[in-house]
Amino acid sequence: MASSAQSGGSSGGPAVPTVQRGIIKMVLSGCAIIVRGQPRGGPPPERQINLSNIRAGNLARRAAATQPDAKDTPDEPWAFPAREFLRKKLIGKEVCFTIENKTPQGREYGMIYLGKDTNGENIAESLVAEGLATRREGMRANNPEQNRLSECEEQAKAAKKGMWSEGNGSHTIRDLKYTIENPRHFVDSHHQKPVNAIIEHVRDGSVVRALLLPDYYLVTVMLSGIKCPTFRREADGSETPEPFAAEAKFFTESRLLQRDVQIILESCHNQNILGTILHPNGNITELLLKEGFARCVDWSIAVYTRGAEKLRAAERFAKERRLRIWRDYVAPTANLDQKDKQFVAKVMQVLNADAIVVKLNSGDYKTIHLSSIRPPRLEGENTQDKNKKLRPLYDIPYMFEAREFLRKKLIGKKVVAELKDVLMEEVNVTVDYIRPASPATETVPAFSERTCATVTIGGINIAEALVSKGLATVIRYRQDDDQRSSHYDELLAAEARAIKNGKGLHSKKEVPIHRVADISGDTQKAKQFLPFLQRAGRSEAVVEYVFSGSRLKLYLPKETCLITFLLAGIECPRGARNLPGLVQEGEPFSEEATLFTKELVLQREVEVEVESMDKAGNFIGWLHIDGANLSVLLVEHALSKVHFTAERSSYYKSLLSAEEAAKQKKEKVWAHYEEQPVEEVMPVLEEKERSASYKPVFVTEITDDLHFYVQDVETGTQLEKLMENMRNDIASHPPVEGSYAPRRGEFCIAKFVDGEWYRARVEKVESPAKIHVFYIDYGNREVLPSTRLGTLSPAFSTRVLPAQATEYAFAFIQVPQDDDARTDAVDSVVRDIQNTQCLLNVEHLSAGCPHVTLQFADSKGDVGLGLVKEGLVMVEVRKEKQFQKVITEYLNAQESAKSARLNLWRYGDFRADDADEFGYSR
Repeated sequence: MASSAQSGGSSGGPAVPTVQRGIIKMVLSGCAIIVRGQPRGGPPPERQINLSNIRAGNLARRAAATQPDAKDTPDEPWAFPAREFLRKKLIGKEVCFTIENKTPQGREYGMIYLGKDTNGENIAESLVAEGLATRREGMRANNPEQNRLSECEEQAKAAKKGMWSEGNGSHTIRDLKYTIENPRHFVDSHHQKPVNAIIEHVRDGSVVRALLLPDYYLVTVMLSGIKCPTFRREADGSETPEPFAAEAKFFTESRLLQRDVQIILESCHNQNILGTILHPNGNITELLLKEGFARCVDWSIAVYTRGAEKLRAAERFAKERRLRIWRDYVAPTANLDQKDKQFVAKVMQVLNADAIVVKLNSGDYKTIHLSSIRPPRLEGENTQDKNKKLRPLYDIPYMFEAREFLRKKLIGKKVVAELKDVLMEEVNVTVDYIRPASPATETVPAFSERTCATVTIGGINIAEALVSKGLATVIRYRQDDDQRSSHYDELLAAEARAIKNGKGLHSKKEVPIHRVADISGDTQKAKQFLPFLQRAGRSEAVVEYVFSGSRLKLYLPKETCLITFLLAGIECPRGARNLPGLVQEGEPFSEEATLFTKELVLQREVEVEVESMDKAGNFIGWLHIDGANLSVLLVEHALSKVHFTAERSSYYKSLLSAEEAAKQKKEKVWAHYEEQPVEEVMPVLEEKERSASYKPVFVTEITDDLHFYVQDVETGTQLEKLMENMRNDIASHPPVEGSYAPRRGEFCIAKFVDGEWYRARVEKVESPAKIHVFYIDYGNREVLPSTRLGTLSPAFSTRVLPAQATEYAFAFIQVPQDDDARTDAVDSVVRDIQNTQCLLNVEHLSAGCPHVTLQFADSKGDVGLGLVKEGLVMVEVRKEKQFQKVITEYLNAQESAKSARLNLWRYGDFRADDADEFGYSR
């Protein structure tokens, strides 16, 4: 076809075509090229130029998906070599061109020259000279350009170049493969070795179409680990670009389109392949991120061969400079000072599997949540018994293991003996984001503001270690949610390893079950445990909670039980208490004592010696942390005083020594301490001697009005033998349930909470389900259904062995009428003498029961006198002359308690005018 210049001329002669310049963007075929201009504020304009007067073979074309009967069209011979000749010569080069003809349909034909003017290489002539194109048929050589094309063709024919060589050119036809039967196998077969390729099309900044060489697979490659803004397809078929989508596409096109590259095939997603494109001038994946044209994506970043951190660092670079898609970016910790973003702290407590309490260098405490992880939780419907309270630590699978892992990793284990201070593990905290408070919904409870951070110890990321053991899972975020861990990729990788190895939550084995009995406040269960714990000597324990300086909750691993534990031998300042209608303020230094105990023992492994228990089911004894006695430490730091019950303890001397040292310093509880002058007591002459004949007894029960029941030690073996015989008889002839009809005042057998049968007396019959019984050999009472009662055999009646529990009251003391004060006195007695052997002396008889004095079996100290000394009871002044000596001793003790303002006397002597108001009578 003859070309005719139509532009740039005048009516007087042939028009001279205008010379234009551009850069080659793409070679469509051996005779069609796309030229673009220079970018100015965005992607540049572009146009397709078809080479005038020549024809090259058509490249293969895939059948349209909308035409079911259509077939793929293969390459024409020598079409691909022609395209490759131009691609290697022109892509990215500057050219000049002239438009010689334009069809009504808008197709433009012209000449292209390599370089800045028409003196450069004529591309059409070069193609023809190589035998890769022919002159169009029917064209006559009537101008210099056409003459040169004719000469070039003749030379190619003579040299048998290209299509003029021998054969039909079938070897130049590619066997194009548009689909891969097994993409996963195809990717794995390349073992992540670089594959030579040509980028044929750029769909958007991070998705390209590539021709893999030498086998001619035409595949879609998505760049691993990133995503660029895309072009959204609307319902009418048009495309709407997201912000910076066109710019990102041009960025990739201008660097990779129709370039020779190498691709590392890393994974696959349907028929799309995930990979990294390698080019001598750089890695396009990281360049896109660094220029703010792309963001990291979690679902594919793990397969990125060079490591996710490279991509995160490039993204961070763009974020910090607010480039392009990050123009409005605000860092999650932008409002924090540097000292609040990164700091070193000491771990005080592990709250659960993703939260800890740390102590800052300033002394303040801060709760830190581990970023981007979720602790174990109950899946599906809650299968818990509706009447049973959920205990997350023990009832949620793997919650206990997760808490224990953190506790053992983060909570210090040593105590420095010289300083009595704790070596707490220091951790590095890097705050990743602050999660704002959220209100409650129907399904989700309210959450307060949470500081989420990455916590490391010894270079180990604690969250990552937790996830790798399958003791926590990683939270999945929306792609635009930047509030996540700064080591999120490591967390995902750790979770993948845990899943692969079947660790923890991902295990196919049965979940571990923790049957932990909580006997805190359960008096009956505590009574059963007490003898065992007393015999055990020192037992290992973990401090689960600190209520006050001397009151703790312990977990005993060997016994798998929780107990409330009171420190023996000391009197710690009481904390604030909420009472009905008012709040009782705490005593001075109660908070300091609580904090001291918390820092020393909370969640640490300790040893305990159980001595006794109080009426409320709390155990009393000694707690040791790395060889140090906590009671002694509290006294030494002037946060507690020595209690008189310590006198019979082997730690008494240590406590006294610590107290004397603390008194001399006059700090804290001893800040206002003044040594009391010794009062001289004039002896009273006695006309009649007091009878003192103490016998050994075993205290079994303390009542709410401070009476107590004892067993005679001398007849103890008889009771044991009777109980053994009775239980053997019951085992041989068990009572039939419901056969016994209880009547008031009748003796029977009753099944106690421990499952054993005891002798009892029916005191009241409310209904078949509520029978009030009194255990005649122990002194305790219980309400039982009639099904747990049976007939007492005559062989074990009170005629064979009388009831062994005898009721007594303390002599020479008045029990407070105020409920709280009386409870304090009862608790003290329970702690000191219940389930222990004492010495008893009957002082005088009374209408209710004999009044006696009790002595501790080991120290011979008077129990009643000890209560007076502590200000827990008042003295009952009796006129009998034989009691005057002991009454004087009791009164002196009462005066000392008043001077020290102990317990009843904390507000002075209340007995004058307002005794009734306080609930006391003289």
